[in-house]
Amino acid sequence: MPYVIADSCIDVMDRSCMDECPVDCIYEGKRKLYINPAECIDCGACEPACPVTAISLDTKVPGGKAEFVGDNARFFEEPLPGREEAIGAPGGAAVTGAIGVDTELVAGFGDAG
Repeated sequence: MPYVIADSCIDVMDRSCMDECPVDCIYEGKRKLYINPAECIDCGACEPACPVTAISLDTKVPGGKAEFVGDNARFFEEPLPGREEAIGAPGGAAVTGAIGVDTELVAGFGDAG
């Protein structure tokens, strides 16, 4: 059961969770952070570090935020805009650095149209 980051992180990206993660599995998009489900060890260190309470276990995501479970996985499993290949599980965010793009859900989050 990996942890996921929901919409409270969009346009905030405090990054405190990244400092607490012992396996470096939290990656930086353009507007939001994402936890790699293949690299997360379910330790929970990130959850209390998040000042906007955006992090929860994938099975305990608050009501109305379930779409972020699948979206978090898509960030790693499908090619993102402008990228030819999926990120996959490269072995930590330090390997990739900031990704700089988001999933469609996050990129369009808050759009009225």
